[in-house]
Amino acid sequence: MTFVTLNFCQMSTNVLVVEDDDALRDLLTFHLSQAGFKVIEAATMSEAWERFKPAAIVVLDWMLPDGSGVDWLKRVRSQPEGVNLPVLMLTARASEMDKVTGLNAGADDYLAKPFSSAELVARLRALLRRTKPTQQYVIGELIVDTEQGLANLKSQRLQLTRREFDLLAFLVAHPGRVFSRNELLDKVWGEDFVGTDRTVDQHIAQLRSLIGSDWVETVRGRGYRLVDPEYQ
Repeated sequence: MTFVTLNFCQMSTNVLVVEDDDALRDLLTFHLSQAGFKVIEAATMSEAWERFKPAAIVVLDWMLPDGSGVDWLKRVRSQPEGVNLPVLMLTARASEMDKVTGLNAGADDYLAKPFSSAELVARLRALLRRTKPTQQYVIGELIVDTEQGLANLKSQRLQLTRREFDLLAFLVAHPGRVFSRNELLDKVWGEDFVGTDRTVDQHIAQLRSLIGSDWVETVRGRGYRLVDPEYQ
């Protein structure tokens, strides 16, 4: 079997830039757009709060007109959508204690002003590699994009339910590896799910009806695995 894994940074990535200085925000937006990011802008804490959920990563200024970026970050970390959101803080405060304060508040990285656009882009890409190393999988003619929640086979969009997509995404992330029904229940449905092995069998059958029965192989007595039929 052959497969290709594409890095997260190769796709257009939403970055929320929270900066009240209009000139600096415009400059950041320009350079990040040139680097392939899709920029969401915010000048205040309240605007940032309304706009952070589509973001894959955040560039956050420390001092904002309506409060501290540190306080905003603490609030975001209290939300399910913000627990693992990568955040890079920008500030003119460069003392060790300030860095510690920002990192303790939940920042993943810290960049003191002034800084170069090249360093900012490099820091963001490094953060994305650490926090979300893989977001798109390509196996033969099957493409699964876990950031956008899309799957395509032979350039045709697959119409999947959320659970079907989650199951396919998990299998395609581990091509060739055999998973038992119980393992799939734990990994895809969650340990708290109340169901039976039959739930997995039903969803495997649904997947096969959509992508073809030769993509998901039954390994007798062990479970299921995803394969590239071209190499079987």
